Amino acid sequence: MPSVYLDHASVSPLRPVAFEAMVPFLRDHTGDPGRMHSDGRVTRVAIEIAREQVAALLGARPREVVFTSGASESVNSAIFGAVHRDPERRSIVTTAVEHSSVLEACARESGPTTIVGVDGTGRFDADTVLAAITEDTALVSMQLANHEVGTMQAVGELTAAARDCGALVHVDACAAVGYSPVDFATIGADLMSVTAHTWGGGLGSGALVIRRGLRIPPLLLGGAQERNRRAGLENVPAIVGFGAAADALNPSLRAEIEHQVQLTDRIRVGLAETCTGLTFHGHPTERLPNLVCFGVDGVEAEPILLALDQHGIAIHSGSACASESLEPSPVLAAMGADADHSLRVSVGWTSTDADADHLLEVFPGIIDRMRGLRTA
Repeated sequence: MPSVYLDHASVSPLRPVAFEAMVPFLRDHTGDPGRMHSDGRVTRVAIEIAREQVAALLGARPREVVFTSGASESVNSAIFGAVHRDPERRSIVTTAVEHSSVLEACARESGPTTIVGVDGTGRFDADTVLAAITEDTALVSMQLANHEVGTMQAVGELTAAARDCGALVHVDACAAVGYSPVDFATIGADLMSVTAHTWGGGLGSGALVIRRGLRIPPLLLGGAQERNRRAGLENVPAIVGFGAAADALNPSLRAEIEHQVQLTDRIRVGLAETCTGLTFHGHPTERLPNLVCFGVDGVEAEPILLALDQHGIAIHSGSACASESLEPSPVLAAMGADADHSLRVSVGWTSTDADADHLLEVFPGIIDRMRGLRTA
């Protein structure tokens, strides 16, 4: 790992408490949790303990938590289940700044999808979303916080009104969980997707929270696991690690948020003071504590990333050349920002003051040299 890792919004290092909890289920306990023998009962108990731990972090009932392989599966399961629940309702309302898993899952469905635009900070307007709901709207899918610029959305203003119109509401909380208090009951959604890998809960673990009493058809078929809501043998080590990380984070979340705010404020102010031609993206106040997204005038993102990597610093970009996608970030495009010149710094549970200091020490010189090459 680079000496300064500032890409937690992509993947955050596994928390030691999660690692320690996972080891026995990688080494000693491998029984199918659906079996009656003793090792099956051990893994079943471990899963149910993890379900309680995750539910406590999310403000949900344990029986509302369905374990998945991660964010993409949770999102796809929510959208598929909502659209195929009622044949009379097949249309979807979503927003232009959703994660690609949301937008692509919506596009796959046969019914029409209305995509609501956003302002320059990445926020969508509640009244505009509500106005897009019709009598055949099956689902309103919206994010709690944006994964690229950190803008928080006022979903609480929408959930009750959308449900009054007869539509189900899915909230993508993947970027918010681990970095902001998330309470499923207070949000009032029908469905909420969650992942663990962005805050130290481990790869291959996530959850779809389904409101008590709601039945939707499962995306994955072929088994009765997760109370017939998600077929497939459970990934017990990942689930146990997810639960252990959630249990450890729950009492310390406020302290971690305070530290992240201090670091990102320091980075934002330091960059603004030492570099000209920077444009900071996202909402100035209603934003996640761990993200700083900004554009660099006159220099594309990819060479900056490579130069930073040579100094042992890892960050992310909205540039097409720096991701698996062949297209620039649709989030930044929807906001009117230039993805090819945009960078994202994201801190997390391992981040320190020294990490911020090293970035601020190295970054201005890199930008000055690259701008100098353009004018030479």
